[in-house]
Amino acid sequence: MESTIAVGLDIGTTKVSVVVGERDVNGNIEIKGVGTAPSNGLRKGVVVNIDATVDSIRKAIEEAELMAGLTIKDVYVGISGNHIEGMNSRGVIAVSGREREITPAEVERVIDAARAVKIPGARRVLHVLPQEFIVDEQDGIKDAVGMCGVRLEAEIHIITGLTSAIQNMEKSVRRAGLVIRDMVLSPLAASYAVLSDDEKELGCILVDIGGGTTDVLVFVDGAVWHTGVLSLGGNQVTNDLTVGLRTSTVSAEVIKKKYGNALRELVNPAEMVEVPAVGGRMPQRVARTLIAEILQPRMEEIFNLANREIHMTGFDELIAGGVIITGGASLLEGSVELGEGMFKLPVRIGVPRAISGLRDMVSNPLYATAVGLCHCGLEDIEYGELARDSRDGLLKKMSRRAKEWLSEFF
Repeated sequence: MESTIAVGLDIGTTKVSVVVGERDVNGNIEIKGVGTAPSNGLRKGVVVNIDATVDSIRKAIEEAELMAGLTIKDVYVGISGNHIEGMNSRGVIAVSGREREITPAEVERVIDAARAVKIPGARRVLHVLPQEFIVDEQDGIKDAVGMCGVRLEAEIHIITGLTSAIQNMEKSVRRAGLVIRDMVLSPLAASYAVLSDDEKELGCILVDIGGGTTDVLVFVDGAVWHTGVLSLGGNQVTNDLTVGLRTSTVSAEVIKKKYGNALRELVNPAEMVEVPAVGGRMPQRVARTLIAEILQPRMEEIFNLANREIHMTGFDELIAGGVIITGGASLLEGSVELGEGMFKLPVRIGVPRAISGLRDMVSNPLYATAVGLCHCGLEDIEYGELARDSRDGLLKKMSRRAKEWLSEFF
């Protein structure tokens, strides 16, 4: 595979998505190939059947290879699930040297101090994300290199996952014949694709509603300050419809996508929908409002739990950029209106941005993570070749070194 191409592999509870992309002349990601396959080996984002997961990965990879006209050997893999946890930490050092000027080495040293926290042996560090630096009590500093001071502090966010869950995901990908370039938290990858820098700086919340779980990331001043995972997702919404309408899961999923609404008030009460029955019985006709009445409580529950995560952070008043919902369930009609009423903030659907090529195929929240993984992959490639001295490159380097350090000692 050419070094300028990155492949994102999103292994979700309901589907496996593969996106092949490279950087175009305008700095956007040119989509070269896309592949999808039903995911049958995961539950709530965690692998429960390796053989089924391997089969799903291979099918999606083959489809993407055929479309892109190349052989995929290495991938950037997204990982999520209710085993993911995030924590904040702070480190402090005294600045050495005659001029008291902060060097890259001292920035790394203060990151070392911040990451020196005890991680349980059953967990593995996925990311160490710098949030801000504080020089002599002056906070809000994104890049401390070159500044003068006697005391340097660093705030970081550490994201961990259950080692066994990560290993099972890695094993599935490798058994599919692929090399893992890196593993990235799925909502973090999605943020690369759907959030703007302005939204992150203003403070925003990303709510990624997947099939098995809903992930919540809180951004303040451009950095991640909270990671939360809810054990509810689009599958629970479909299951409610299956039980409420007494129909099959396949029919419930079709009805949800075509006629579903997260807010009853938006539905025409006179509209009727034909619902297939099971066991050879005759189809029934129900009011579309009944479908909304079944769907709305579950969507309210998801948004309520997400809202609770936000309140736990204490950053409620700093979220000027609003809420961005993405993932398959965000496509449910009425989700934006319901979300605005519950979050009391502007809400929009997060669709992959800054893309070209086969953009029509991936301009959908379903592909937010896979496209975001392409972003991460291309930045990783470009960091190694072009961006070693940039601020973003420095932060990526520190994050990588921090992850390696923690893996060695814990």
